[in-house]
Parts: sequence; structure tokens; C-alpha cells
Amino acid sequence: MAKSNTAEMILEEVGGKENVVMLTHCATRLRFSLKDATIIDDKKVDNIPGVLGVVPQGKESYQIVIGGGVAEVYEDINALLEKKGGANKSSAKPKEGLSDAEVKAAEREKIKGKSKIADKFFEFLSDSFRPIIGVLLGASLIIAFLNLLISFGFIKDASDTTSTLFLNAIAQSVFYFLPILIAYNACKKLKVDPWVGAVCMLALFTPQFLALLTPDVYASVFSADGPGLEIAKKSLYTIENPLLGKDGTTFMTTVFGLPLVLNNYKANVFVPLLMSGCLALLYKGLRKIIPQSVQLVFIPFISMIIIVPVTAFVLGPVGLAGGSLLGMGLSWLNSNAPFIFAIAIPLLYPFLVPLGLHWPLNALMLLNIDQLGYDFIQGPMGVWNFACFGCTFGVLVHAIRERDTQMSGVAGGALAAGFLGGVSEPSLYGIHLRYKKVYQRLLAGCGAGGITIAVLGFLFPASAAPGVTTTTFAFTSLLTIPVFDQMWVYAISIAVAFAVSATLVIMFDYRTPQQKAQLRALNAAERLGIVNIDTIFAISEEDQQKMVAKASGDEPSFDDEVFAPVAGITVNLKNCGDRAFAMKALGEGLAIQPKAGKTKVVAPVAGEITSVSGAKHAYTIMNKNNVGVLVHVGIDTVKLNGKGFNAKVKDGDVVKKGDVLAEVDLAKVEAEGYQTPVIITVVNTTDMKEINVEPKDKNVKAGDSIIKIKG
Repeated sequence: MAKSNTAEMILEEVGGKENVVMLTHCATRLRFSLKDATIIDDKKVDNIPGVLGVVPQGKESYQIVIGGGVAEVYEDINALLEKKGGANKSSAKPKEGLSDAEVKAAEREKIKGKSKIADKFFEFLSDSFRPIIGVLLGASLIIAFLNLLISFGFIKDASDTTSTLFLNAIAQSVFYFLPILIAYNACKKLKVDPWVGAVCMLALFTPQFLALLTPDVYASVFSADGPGLEIAKKSLYTIENPLLGKDGTTFMTTVFGLPLVLNNYKANVFVPLLMSGCLALLYKGLRKIIPQSVQLVFIPFISMIIIVPVTAFVLGPVGLAGGSLLGMGLSWLNSNAPFIFAIAIPLLYPFLVPLGLHWPLNALMLLNIDQLGYDFIQGPMGVWNFACFGCTFGVLVHAIRERDTQMSGVAGGALAAGFLGGVSEPSLYGIHLRYKKVYQRLLAGCGAGGITIAVLGFLFPASAAPGVTTTTFAFTSLLTIPVFDQMWVYAISIAVAFAVSATLVIMFDYRTPQQKAQLRALNAAERLGIVNIDTIFAISEEDQQKMVAKASGDEPSFDDEVFAPVAGITVNLKNCGDRAFAMKALGEGLAIQPKAGKTKVVAPVAGEITSVSGAKHAYTIMNKNNVGVLVHVGIDTVKLNGKGFNAKVKDGDVVKKGDVLAEVDLAKVEAEGYQTPVIITVVNTTDMKEINVEPKDKNVKAGDSIIKIKG
């Protein structure tokens, strides 16, 4: 289906332009702010072609997962909003910094509201990282390329030539200045001027600040000299690091007469997060007390003059210390219980990622690389990723077998994102969380891969630590395999995880029997041109199977017939006296002109009464072959409002052929000035292969065959 049609259907299902307050988008999903999100039917939205999933977010927010084509769908919806005078242009624009984002954890909505503090914290943490995922991925691929050159012996290391040194500078820039990027995003999330937050962190990256830490180095690099550097040299002293002991040294100096711990904050994420929280409190407080006319000048000035020293003296050392403690705890577990660690990480990640709880681990990976020179978490994490991709591959195999073009597109795109980018979210939200049986296969792959990396990592440990390590932050894709120490151990482990999950999905499927039947029915409905999704969900499984058979051309043929509901003379529909019936707008059939007087109208087929008109003059029956038969007594007799009609059945009744539908006083009807032919049509004529009706001017008795059907 065209994306413009997808956009129209989405806009309709979210309540139309009148219900839209604001619309934004990230890398894979639409984000709606609505007047009332409770009116949305999740099932209808979830089954719109092109929609991968839905993420309800309370009474006023709603997210719809689209995938890689989200920007195009967003533009189409925005065009519809502007055309129809909906959400104003400014509010409908996407927020800056939300491009290239990962999918928001849909499963988190299940616990949303149970712990508002925790929910807001992880939302803050996620939104601080999410906008920079693209540049992190790009940098990791550059590093992977350099490691590939090293692995094949083309270069010695990343500083082997000026060219490789230049490439390494491009990649390392993202990680070196990561605190500034995090500070910008975090402040934006907290509704604080993000440039103020970025500058507060930038102060700790200036040559002047770093000269306090290593004055001799900066004197040579920046060709600087003079009394300033001499003062820095004299003020610099060292103490033993309380966390790392003799393995590390803490540099100290004196500023404003106070001792200042000197740290290099490159690649750190804990410090900018702490700084942003404190800045938000100060910034919002200043907005309340400073006149608006001078806020532009004085709020940034006061914020910088307070927050930079607070960060340098307090938040920086505290953030580094807290991160070090967490890293040391995991390092202890990896060193003393490597089996448990290597198996636990891949088994935990399938639950951490949907809840947004994986971000602290990502921060620890960066901290490990900065402080230890290597990270030991990414290897086991890669096992989970490839188990995830294995499930997606299995789903793709099923989709190709079943010629399910929609799922083929979803799985194929998710697999490409995984193999090339190491991104698991398209698989997770497009497939895994929609079909919960996938998790059984996924966890089996995670466990198998975890055991493999635990055993091989124990037998063949990496040079830096037990298990598999890496010296760079990398998204675990096929392209980044070379960045791992003990690359062959890592490669075998992810291959096992992938193979186990893929095999289980291929052998045992990923859907319940009901989900498979419903999916086949939805695909059949699409091929048959049925656009009303409610129709598919409302019909029985037996009828769904018939729909599938019809769409595939394998439906069993049947012969059926309709019998006269009254005695009389047959009349061609063209001469029945009603223009709609004459045009066969209500299906093929004929009319019977009965004799005047009190007449019993009987069921022309056995089946279920699906409709009895309020005026008691029309009855619709659906038989076992899904042949819908309408019995309509008189012309324009709806205007009698039931006068002369005595209905004997109601909606939902099951009747046999010949059961009385109604008793009609035809004489009374004629006395009111209405014609009294009884019209019989097959309302779903287009679903039938062939329909033959009796010729006109033929006397029939009630129960005589008048219409023959081939289905």
C-alpha cells in the first residue's frame, strides 16, 4: 500500500486532524500528542499496512512504529494536517535532534505509571543517548574498518600513517566529545537551553583546563608558555586514587583556595547527566526570579558561573567515582565468575532493551574503555544481538515461504539493520514483541551463545581480561567483528546464537495457530481487496479459512440453491417496480407476486438471520456456504413501519428452510397503496461463480427451487 494511503489511515485512526495537537518523529516511529488518545483502537492501528507496532503512552500521547520509512509517512501526515487545517505548522514540525533515533521501548508502557520516578529517569536517560546513536554507529564502523585493516596486516595500528591517524581522529571525535553531546541532549530533554549545558561541559575540555592536568604536554602541543603554565606546574600535585589504589593516580590542584580534583572527562556520560540535572534546577529557578527582558543575558551568565565550578569541584569527581564503582563491580563479576557473567548478560538484554534499562550498561562500556582501556560487556552483548537477528532470519524464511510480502519487508529490513548496523530495535518492535513465542526461541539462542562464549572465553581468555574484550565502543554487527580480542571466540559464539534461534523459529514457527490463521486471513483480505479490517476480526476461523482458500484459488466449489419463500408468479427484477432492485444493486435474483390475503413468508434457505429490518419487511439470511439471501416484501413498504407485518424471527436466530419468517397481511398492505411483490436476491452475488434464476411468468409454490448457485 502506498505510504500516502498509510498516512491517511493513520490520521483517521488517531481521531483525525481535530485530535492532533503535535506530531514529531524519530528514526522509526511517529510521536503524536493528542487531545484524547483513549479513543484509539490499538488493533486497528497495528494492522494498518506499513505499521510495525503501536506504543500507547497514556491519555494524551501515542507512538506508532513505522520503521525506516517514517520520515516519508510523517511528511504525508503533516501535509494532510496542513491541507485540512490541523495541527499548526510550528507544532507539527519534528523536534530537533530526534533524527536517527532508536525505537522507544514499547514494553516499558506496561509498567508506565507504576513508578513515575523510575519511568521519568529512564525516559531521560534514553532521550539523552537516542539522538546520537547515528554518529556513534558511524564512528564504530570507521573503527571497525581500521581494525579490519590491522587484522589483515595492511597497517600496524590506527596511528600507522597520517591517513589512518586522520580516520581515527574522525571516529574518536565522537567518543572524546561525547560528554558535550550528552549534555546537549539531556538539557534539551529537561527543557533547558541545550547550548548552556553544552558550554558548561566544554569548559572542562578547553586547553586552559586540561593544562592544569598536564601543563608540560599542553605547553608543547599549543606552543604556550608564560606565567600561567608555570603557576599550573607549581600547583599540580598527586594523591593515591581511593578507588583504583596504586593502579591509578589522582591529580590535584588548588583553585580559589580550594582543592580541585583534575580529571579527563572524555567519553564520560555520568558527569554530563549529573550536570544537566543540577543545571535544570538552577535554570528553571532563575527563570522565575529574573525579569524576562534580561533573561537572555543573565540566565546563561549565572548558570555558567555556578554550574561549571560545581561540576569541576563536585559533580565530576562524584560522577567518575560512581561510574568506577559500577564498572569495578561488573569487572569483579567478570573476573571471578566469568561463566555467570558471560551467560547472564545475553539472557538479560532481551528484557533490558524493551524497558530502556540497557542505557546504563552502554555508559559503563564507554567508562570501561576510558578507565581500563578495554570493555568486557560488549562481547556477551553481541550474543544477544545475533540471537535476535537469528529469530528475524527465521521469520523471514517463513514469510518467503508463505509469500507474505509485508512481513518479508519488515524482516528483511530489520535483518539488514542488524547485520550492517548492529541495531536490534527494528527486529524487536517490528516482530518479537508482537509475537511473544519468538522470545522462547530468542532466549534459547541467547543461552546457547552465552554458554559458548563462557566456555571458549575461559579456555582461551583475551589478553586483557577473561572472556572477549574490545578497546572501542562498537555496535555488534557483522562489520564490527574484527574489533574484538579473541575474534574467533566471539565469531563462533554469535554464530551459535544466530543458528539456534533461527533453527527454532524455522522448525517451530513464531506464532500461535490463531495468529497464523488471522495473518493468512488478513493477507487474503488484501488480495481480495477487502479494506475493512474489522470484517476479518469479526468472522469465525472457519470463515477466515474460506477467505484464504478463495484468495489462493483453492477454495472448494459448491452447488447451492434458493427456494421460493411464497407461492406465486415469478417476475424478472427489471419489472419488479423498484429501481434499485431492477439495477441489481442488491444482487442477482427475482421477484414473486403472491396472491392477496394473509400470507406466510418462509425461509428460502437454512442459515442465520443476520438482519431483520425495523419495519419487519426485509430479512437477510446467511447460509453455511456464505450465501447471503435477502427476502424483501413489497415496494417502499418500509414506510408502513411494520403495519401489516408480524415478524417471527429476530437477528441471530438460526432457521431451517421453510421456517416462517413473517406473517403478512398483503390485503392491508395493498389497501395502504403499496405493491406487494416478494423480492429475493443473493446479496453477495459478486462472490459467486455462477447464478441462474427461474424465468419470469412461472407459477411456483413455496419451497420450489428458484435460484441455482455455483460457488
